[in-house]
Amino acid sequence: MGRKMLWLLLVLTILTTASGGKRSIVEECDPGDLEGLTSFKGGIHGDNSGRLAKWVGSSCCKWEGVSCNNATGRVTEIHLPGFISTDDFVFQSQMDGVLSPSITLLTSLQVLDLGGLIGLSGRIPPLIGHLQNLRKLYLYGNKLRGPVPEGIGKLLKLEELHLHENKLSGFLPSSLGSLKNLNALILHSNTFTGSIPDSFTNLTNLMHLDLHSNSLAGHIPENIGELQLLKELDLSENFLSGRIPASVNNLTCISVMYLDSNLLEGEIPFPSNFSQMPSLGFLRLQNNHLDGRIPPNFGYLVSLQRVSLANNKLEGAIPPTLGNLEALTELYLSGNQLSGLVPKSFGQLSRLILFSISQNLIQGPLPDEMSALQNLQTLDLSFNLLNLTSIPAWLAELPSLSRLYLADCGITGQIPDLLRSSPSPIQELDLAVNHLTGGIPTWIGSLTQLYSLNLSRNYLISSIPDSVAKFQELGVLDLHSNNLTGSLDQVFKIGNSFPDGSLKYIDLSDNNFTSGIEQIGVGPQQRIEHLNLSHNLLEGQLPISVGELKAIHSLDLSYNKLGFSLVETIANLSLLETLKLQKNHFTGKIPAGFLKLKNLKDLDLSDNLLEGEIPAGKPLTDFPQDSFTGNKGLCGKPLSPCKS
Repeated sequence: MGRKMLWLLLVLTILTTASGGKRSIVEECDPGDLEGLTSFKGGIHGDNSGRLAKWVGSSCCKWEGVSCNNATGRVTEIHLPGFISTDDFVFQSQMDGVLSPSITLLTSLQVLDLGGLIGLSGRIPPLIGHLQNLRKLYLYGNKLRGPVPEGIGKLLKLEELHLHENKLSGFLPSSLGSLKNLNALILHSNTFTGSIPDSFTNLTNLMHLDLHSNSLAGHIPENIGELQLLKELDLSENFLSGRIPASVNNLTCISVMYLDSNLLEGEIPFPSNFSQMPSLGFLRLQNNHLDGRIPPNFGYLVSLQRVSLANNKLEGAIPPTLGNLEALTELYLSGNQLSGLVPKSFGQLSRLILFSISQNLIQGPLPDEMSALQNLQTLDLSFNLLNLTSIPAWLAELPSLSRLYLADCGITGQIPDLLRSSPSPIQELDLAVNHLTGGIPTWIGSLTQLYSLNLSRNYLISSIPDSVAKFQELGVLDLHSNNLTGSLDQVFKIGNSFPDGSLKYIDLSDNNFTSGIEQIGVGPQQRIEHLNLSHNLLEGQLPISVGELKAIHSLDLSYNKLGFSLVETIANLSLLETLKLQKNHFTGKIPAGFLKLKNLKDLDLSDNLLEGEIPAGKPLTDFPQDSFTGNKGLCGKPLSPCKS
């Protein structure tokens, strides 16, 4: 019995000691860790999440966002992301202040997540290399400035580095190439300069490399193909030059490659055979200086879903092998020098949703095989050498087509009736720069889901039909450079079912409209940003309701026969940047309220009948004399001084 009591006492002693030891480790913070965390908190003067307010006492392992090793008591993780998501709510938090360099005292730290705090400023600590246990570093979405310290190359255990969306600058340190365990390097949306270090090709475990939206120059590293685990590569929106390295053919795992919006030149070097880049699904090469032909081997990239080669210098025929890309949903080839015919094989692209080939040298006719594109929603054939004469009947019968751009396609005659009965509601229609004649048909108003209509630069006559008032979603109306006559009042009734109207952009310039000016600003028109009625025959007085165009940036009423005084309510257009009223018959003084147009950058009141002193002050005095000349009664800066 005595032995059993002794044994029981011994077990209780061990348990008590173990329990007490554990409690002392958890409750007592390592002095260095405590100093680092306290200094970090001291650098923050605003935290709308309230997390740092709970950092009191010395038991840092119990603080919100702090995790420790139970055995050592050392801080191993700090999780204070800006985006907080729970089962009950989603919250974008913000911390304002400076990142304390003392954060580097937490030498056992494995994860540091301060991403997306928006207001965190300062620099990446120069001694960041002291955190040699760090595996994940998230400092993205802040206001950090300055360079990435060279010492970051000492973080040999680092697996993820996210520094994107800051204000970081300087050269990318070559020491980053020492981080052999790195699988994600995300540095986009900063202001880094210099070249991409060749040492980056040592990062053989890298799966995600994103450097887009910086100011990087020089060449893409020649041996970038060494990164054979790379799945996503984004170098877009920089100033990279030279050729695309042939070694990209070795990127066997690549699924996303964005090299667009650079200064790259030469021919597209991939794929060189059918087994290369088998997973490539998303490819952007647009806005470069690439030349030569589209490689026939592109047909080997059977996983391609979205491809953009737009705005380069590519030439020659479109290879028929592109018809093998059965997964393709979007194909952008616009802005090149491609010639020949659209291949018949394109009829095999059954998943194609968008096809844009505008601004090339493509010739007609279009292959009837394209009638099989049952999923095609957007088709842009504008500005080629097609000379269609008429819209093919099969095109108007495509069951999913909603956006059709046929500008400068040689279409003649009246606006074809077949568009009124298309199986899918048309949302955007561009027939500009053709040889259309006759009037705008009354049935046009039946296209009730139309958002954008461009019939400009044709030979249309007669008036705008009343049925246009049925447009309830139209945001863009461009009828400029025709021979349209009569009133434009129906235009200002479009979209009246919305509280602020639907129209944003209106261009009716270079026609022969004579009336309807009094409807400007009457009813819901508060979304109009651009209104051009210049070069017409409009008469009468500008209505005071023009002051209701609260969103307008550009107003051009020049080259008409408008008269009477300038209305004071123009001064209410606080967002106005362009005001052109030249070559009319406006009389009286320039309203003093025009001085309130602080955003005005372009003003022309020349060749009217205005008189009196130009109101003194900005922005009027900043404009050249040409803005006011041709008004015999005007005086004052920038014209000659007024006589006393």
